[in-house]
Amino acid sequence: MVKRVPGSVYILGAVSFFNDVASEMLYPVMPIFLTQVLGAPVAVVGLIEGVAEGSAAIFKTIFGRWSDRLDRRRPFVFSGYLASAVSKVVIALSNVWGVVFVGRVIDKFGKGLRTGARDALLLDAANDKNRGLIFGVHRTMDSAGAVVGPLIALILLQLFNNNIRTILYIAVIPSLIGVMLISFVRETKKPTEKAHHTTALPKLSFKTLPRELKIFLVASGLFALGNSSDSFLILRSKNLGLSLSLVVLAYVVYNVVYTLASTPAGSIADKIGPKRVFIAGVIVYILVYTGFALNQTTTGIWGLFAVYGLYIALTDGVSKALVGQYVTNKEAAGIYGLLQTITSIGVLLASIIGGLLWTTVGPWATFAFGAIFASLSLLVFLFAKPTSTDLANLR
Repeated sequence: MVKRVPGSVYILGAVSFFNDVASEMLYPVMPIFLTQVLGAPVAVVGLIEGVAEGSAAIFKTIFGRWSDRLDRRRPFVFSGYLASAVSKVVIALSNVWGVVFVGRVIDKFGKGLRTGARDALLLDAANDKNRGLIFGVHRTMDSAGAVVGPLIALILLQLFNNNIRTILYIAVIPSLIGVMLISFVRETKKPTEKAHHTTALPKLSFKTLPRELKIFLVASGLFALGNSSDSFLILRSKNLGLSLSLVVLAYVVYNVVYTLASTPAGSIADKIGPKRVFIAGVIVYILVYTGFALNQTTTGIWGLFAVYGLYIALTDGVSKALVGQYVTNKEAAGIYGLLQTITSIGVLLASIIGGLLWTTVGPWATFAFGAIFASLSLLVFLFAKPTSTDLANLR
């Protein structure tokens, strides 16, 4: 397996690892920091997470397409991770929830800036036989940071008597390490790929995409409309009686499963096709969100978080491998950016709606809403058929 994965994938994985250590030190404590330290209502948590995700959504396509036209990847990757590092400083210095909002927007803007170009670099390192594996390995390293980050946060909570702001300051360090590692990233071109000029790239149009890819994008959009921020899972756990430390630990369980399952999920996708694996992940998501809507015990929280980790492993890297079947390397950043834009707009709406449902109806309604839209997405996957031309062009 090691021989099938180029070194550039491991370097990008290390960058993602350290960035995720920083981000995930903050993520499980951020909802509590906002509501209990800064006094923000739950609806504001949904607003911040949703708007932060969606505010720069359109830029994910723009920057991805820009990367394609310039035929450059690394400057976008570097700038994106640097923006995320700056966001950690802004959040650490915040005294009102509005400043946290600004920090989250900067963070997500950085993600939009880098994601398409980074995924294009990963696709450059892949071929038809190992595409799922490469994206799976990268997700494994990324999610390993999501295991280490909350554990560091858990230790710091014990050392500093639940002082969340201390965690915010320390999280800046791994984020900067990730930025520095980007200096080791090298852009590589496949032998069959030739440099192209800005005028050589046709206009990106949804109409011209392969039908199978359009089906996937539509289904992903529906799925995202119900896929509200994971902050609601954290708040639900606290709502049902878990202590702050146990909430963080439950979040670690989710990320451990995600880490362990991502590479096998990618390998399986290479063997049986990424679409089947992705559909399995959507089914798991429906079951988990139904469980969060119905569950009333702290014991059930642990099992739900573990199974939730399986869902993300079956969908995150696998979705990128699926898209990679239908795009050329020279246009990959723009298409990956388009996928991120569609997903981000959906998450924006889902998080705002989720926060309102939580406040006006009850926590169960937030998760029921997510399960319903995931079910609609599943129906699109199962009953929208590709054309014979799309099947013939499957790479």
